[in-house]
Amino acid sequence: MFTLDTQLLDSLSAEARQNPRLRMNLNLHDSLDAKAQRLFNALEPGTDLPIHRHHHTAETYLLVRGKLRVMFYDDARNEISSTILDTQTGNFGVQIPAHQWHTLEVLESGTVIFEVKDGPYTPLAEGDILK
Repeated sequence: MFTLDTQLLDSLSAEARQNPRLRMNLNLHDSLDAKAQRLFNALEPGTDLPIHRHHHTAETYLLVRGKLRVMFYDDARNEISSTILDTQTGNFGVQIPAHQWHTLEVLESGTVIFEVKDGPYTPLAEGDILK
């Protein structure tokens, strides 16, 4: 058991800033085989998340702090919509359907999302990254 608090998020964000990928996650699920993958994901501006999709699950992002833009694409790599997540404006989350191409852009240092998707964990296959 541990408390989910600002100190935990500050520590996770500090790790993200030191990580070459500019992100760091804290898994709350017991294993990669868990039926629900629940995690905090600390993200820093400049992190590179390829346009991707998940065939086996929808994905939910809940913004805990910070600000980011979530973008959605069609099969031809055209951006079809986007939304800014910013708790100051009341937009605090997004539900991404299975099969939907998406990525994000971090707009503020210290951004943290709570992410949920069905398990087990499945690495992205080559066909699930839009090139």
